[in-house]
Amino acid sequence: MKVVLFCGGMGTRLREHSDTIPKPLVNVGLRPILWHLMRYYAHFGHKDFILCLGYRGDLIRDYFLKYNECMSNDFTLSEGGRTIELHSTDIQDWRITFVDTGLHSNIGQRLLRVREYLKGEDVFLANYADGLSDLPLDEHIADFRRKGAVASFVAVRSWQSFHTVHSSPDGYATALGPIDNADLLINGGFFVMNESVFDVIEEGEELVEQPFQRLIERRQLGVYRYHGFWRSMDTFKDKITLDRMEARGDCPWMLWNQPRAE
Repeated sequence: MKVVLFCGGMGTRLREHSDTIPKPLVNVGLRPILWHLMRYYAHFGHKDFILCLGYRGDLIRDYFLKYNECMSNDFTLSEGGRTIELHSTDIQDWRITFVDTGLHSNIGQRLLRVREYLKGEDVFLANYADGLSDLPLDEHIADFRRKGAVASFVAVRSWQSFHTVHSSPDGYATALGPIDNADLLINGGFFVMNESVFDVIEEGEELVEQPFQRLIERRQLGVYRYHGFWRSMDTFKDKITLDRMEARGDCPWMLWNQPRAE
């Protein structure tokens, strides 16, 4: 199943890094968040990627064109450096299509631009390329198929430190609490879609606004509620949080490092 990753945004809330590199190339630990997300999909057997490029897409192309497996895998060097024996690989069996989808395009436009590369795909996956999760992807896909929806997305609790407020009409607080305690779910990305989603997207439309609203009206937009690990990297604070998790080995999204169930 092909995986569309939206990599073209400017990441304006992550200016500490995105002034020089696109957000998908901002590292979590030693590797870009884009690599972590692609490795997650590859863990489930989905290794055919379509990258929707925009802002500094040249750097994303360059990263993969110069990718060195030795920098992220154990290897043995012999014969004075003439022979390198890799003990594992990351991307050797990945297929990556790089598509320039425009500097200022929105998500809906970017998806339309890669439609030709999805021909023959009844169902495909998509994501924003800046969020990580330990979502059981196979279960999400199975739920999508059971519903017979045109599209589905993962709904998660926000991990931000905001407080939700309820107030009376005369302006007095009636309740105040952390946002993660509220019955409030947000769009966490991790989309599953079938090819008919293109029938509801018109040129210039943002995917989760007009097209998804049409699907809601037709009862064709599925939601997969997930209360496990999910984090997005929107700000420099978010990056530091993910870096610290990676440094202490607390990486729930790295399903590929977890022992397989017997």
